[in-house]
Amino acid sequence: MATVLEARGLIKQFKNSRAVDGIDLVFPEGRCFGLLGPNGAGKTTTVEMLEGILAPTSGEVLYRGHPLDADFRKKSGIQFQNTALPDYLRVREALVLFRGFYDHGRSIEELLKACSLEDLVDRDIKKLSGGQRQRLLLALALVSDPDVVFLDEPTTGLDPQARRNFWDLVRKIKSEGKTVVLTTHYMEEAYILCDEIAILDRGRVIAQGSPDKLLREQFAGALVEIDVAAVSQELRLALPQPLFEREGRFEIPCASPAAIVRVLTEGGADLSSLRIRSQTLEDLFLVLTGQELRG
Repeated sequence: MATVLEARGLIKQFKNSRAVDGIDLVFPEGRCFGLLGPNGAGKTTTVEMLEGILAPTSGEVLYRGHPLDADFRKKSGIQFQNTALPDYLRVREALVLFRGFYDHGRSIEELLKACSLEDLVDRDIKKLSGGQRQRLLLALALVSDPDVVFLDEPTTGLDPQARRNFWDLVRKIKSEGKTVVLTTHYMEEAYILCDEIAILDRGRVIAQGSPDKLLREQFAGALVEIDVAAVSQELRLALPQPLFEREGRFEIPCASPAAIVRVLTEGGADLSSLRIRSQTLEDLFLVLTGQELRG
């Protein structure tokens, strides 16, 4: 599988801090690669260097084996989380405006169809719903028919149905052989869309691989959940560590849920709030970084 984009030894040093501390990443053709990280992890800085917006202090980013140049701007498309568009434009007019910036690219009709905008061509962009606006922003990122598409938290604020509709569009883009670089704080989204993810923390990659591979490596059992109020202070000390507390509930990773339930029962815990479930990417993120993923 061909490598489209590659980061080698990326470092970004700001005046008082090192935001990115030696990152190596490879982005294959036709794959969706997710970059995840808590606030301050260096994720945004890394993405901006990959996009060619920010120059690294040291290291390099290669596009098809060559350093980024002005031509890369034509071969990459970026959907920012928030994009200011000129006032009083309609959907078709916005696409015509952005398409005019490039000598080559997709036709307006192709973009409308690809992003399910055919019924909105004459809609004032200010009157678009959240999901409709994100589909338009995706179409604008695709006007040059890029090889690499950067999606910066593209479904933030969308309702569940609009989010799933957007996922279908991302799958369609990937099926065309394009490389998608996705940042998101929705773990379900990362699990469903990404062929590979890299979790960043303190400027470094702390875990990388397919979602299923990372879950298999980290977790051998299940997760036992119970309300904090149901567990006495003394019993908490008897439970296996680490013992995560989130939104008023304890989360206990374990190889044997039956053993945990036995400890809770013998310790007099109220089991009415007990739940046993498989572990997710969000659990993995919490274990690796000690933080919940937030945008």
